[in-house]
Amino acid sequence: MLGIAQTGTGKTASFTLPMITLLGRGRARARMPRSLVLAPTRNWRRRSPKTSTPMRKHTKLTKALLIGGVGFGEQDKLIDRGVDVLIATPGRLLDHFERGKLLLTGVQIMVVDEADRMLDMGFIPDIERIFQLTPFTRQTLFFSATMAPEIERITDTFLHSPERIEVARQATTSETITQRLVEITPTRKDQTAKQKRELLRALIDAEGEALKNAIIFCNRKTDVDIVAKSLKAHGYDASPIHGDLDQRHRMATLDGFREGSLRFLIASDVAARGLDIPAVSHVFNFDLPSHAEDYVHRIGRTGRAGRQGTAISISTPDG
Repeated sequence: MLGIAQTGTGKTASFTLPMITLLGRGRARARMPRSLVLAPTRNWRRRSPKTSTPMRKHTKLTKALLIGGVGFGEQDKLIDRGVDVLIATPGRLLDHFERGKLLLTGVQIMVVDEADRMLDMGFIPDIERIFQLTPFTRQTLFFSATMAPEIERITDTFLHSPERIEVARQATTSETITQRLVEITPTRKDQTAKQKRELLRALIDAEGEALKNAIIFCNRKTDVDIVAKSLKAHGYDASPIHGDLDQRHRMATLDGFREGSLRFLIASDVAARGLDIPAVSHVFNFDLPSHAEDYVHRIGRTGRAGRQGTAISISTPDG
């Protein structure tokens, strides 16, 4: 099956629920997972409750999560016990396979989640190899918010007569999101960043009580840190998140934002996909992204699961 849908529309549930039913019969064997979910980033650690909660509560199905930043020993123990659902990033999965700790010949269901993000991160060769290591008789579910030509090539190669389900046109934004563009012409070019930060603070204040929390996106990691530091200096509860921060710091920041103790999350595109925090009231684009698909994914952090959201983008003559 090939599924194409906007971010936040419930793709995870669309494969988790039938997977639970299909795996209800039978049991896992040591080192031989019965199903495999490939995901692009460690952020699946924060999404995994979507899969684990119904499994633990209503079934005896087991799961394991293979991601970077976690020691091999504990992950090996889980695999050795036998797991029904294995959730993994491609690189870490192949690490376990090459160490002889994992067999993929028992995979009955294989899910590739956020395939377009996999393409952006250079995981496509790893995914092609994983496809070749799993049985041809597996059921394959392939999900993406957009369909780049390279993604189409892979589906043509590895999916056999897939049923294509398209919830919305590619690279379209949700109707639950109110979008606004605010243009600024700096008085001097060397004052652009400073005046954009001033405008950002004014936009935040103008939203008043409607703004419960917000993710603010910047194009560069250095700007993420600068904007976060500037907001904190002006009394706003803000913290940065990007790929250069260590895993523990990132998880603590995300937990704080999810639980409401942190109001503003300043992010690079590492947080634009795969991050599921349902109740985000606002998204700000401090910088406009270079590609339309990135814009769709960024603002898709708000207006999720039927909620209303607001996305505000700042534009200058230079972009």
